[in-house]
Amino acid sequence: MTYPDIVRETALGGRVVLWEESARDGAQGKTLMSADFRVELARTQGAMFGADGPRHVVFAAGFPAVCREEFEATRRVALEAGDRVSPAAVCRATPEDVLQACRCVAGARNARVMIVVPASDEIADAMVHGTAAEALREAVGLVRLVVESGMDVVPDVCFADAPRGDVALMAVAATELTAVGAGLIVIADTTGDMLHTRAGALFGELRARAGADVVFVTHLHNDLGLGLVNTLEAVRAGVRGVSSSWLGVAERSGMVATEQLLFLLAYRADELLGAGVELWYTAPDLTRLPVIARMVAAETGLPITVTTPIVGTGVGTISTGTPFVRPATFQPFDPKAVLGIEPTVLLTHLASGRVLRAVASRLGYELSKQEAFAALAWVKSEAFRRNHPVIPDEVFTDYLNTLRESAAVA
Repeated sequence: MTYPDIVRETALGGRVVLWEESARDGAQGKTLMSADFRVELARTQGAMFGADGPRHVVFAAGFPAVCREEFEATRRVALEAGDRVSPAAVCRATPEDVLQACRCVAGARNARVMIVVPASDEIADAMVHGTAAEALREAVGLVRLVVESGMDVVPDVCFADAPRGDVALMAVAATELTAVGAGLIVIADTTGDMLHTRAGALFGELRARAGADVVFVTHLHNDLGLGLVNTLEAVRAGVRGVSSSWLGVAERSGMVATEQLLFLLAYRADELLGAGVELWYTAPDLTRLPVIARMVAAETGLPITVTTPIVGTGVGTISTGTPFVRPATFQPFDPKAVLGIEPTVLLTHLASGRVLRAVASRLGYELSKQEAFAALAWVKSEAFRRNHPVIPDEVFTDYLNTLRESAAVA
């Protein structure tokens, strides 16, 4: 049975395809996801889009050539999560690796392989000891090999180091590869050196030069802190395939963070692309972003900090007076309505009387004016004594109990 390429259909229809890299490129960020977790992550991520998960998510499950365990983990994702995402195996541009990757995902619905091919002479010399033109020509035969294998797997091709490649050469190659059966052409800034002023122009020129049926996908690294803005520039240039990784984990400084990219494309698309743009068959459930981010953090050991955008521990927290009184004036979105994050009032050395009373009330204490005055002075001194801004609930509770016991004795 030959399945239709619903991922290509999605992108050609103007909808977003997310290529998830946290299990694959994330390993180059010195993390390792177990087979069980890869399956759980793929299924959970696909569920964000309901029944349209396989249309909107390509899940790069692994690099089967690494070892037997990596092959088995990748295959488990393909067989156990193929109803929630479109599973993909990644491979080098050799017939042996390509066929191994095909066998790894064969039998799964919407299965794919991504063949990594050097697109600049610098990278081609390092990877295959040849030229980019030679490597791109050989990729045509590898795509045919997948198509003719009878394993019902869609071949995708990744152009490594594309920003240093020849745009005309890449556009011709992308058109030829698509003509022989390639589903997606992934454009990777392998060194993460591209500025946002270049990103939109590169993808715009590639789209203008290549055939109308070529589907380009971004794969942009964050070495200069520009992975997200570069990806958005590509989307503004008409690209509808975007690679990302949960918490941004990937080689070196990482790549675009899935939670940030999904949030912006789902919540701020009108401002980015204009009113009325339809990017989804089923829009992602953004309330799952913090949940999945915490899952990934627990599995990989990557920290979620107070400054992590969208899913950080600082989202929805208030510690000063005016934001406490008028929170909507001091935040970019409602964290509860959009992300399902309950607002939290934290007690710090910056607390006002209102903040202090709110925390005390949450803990079951209604303070008199005199108690509140004394408690506020204690909070500020205690924070500096501890050299830590947040006074934990249990510490504040102990203080209030002591305060009242002292008052009772007096």
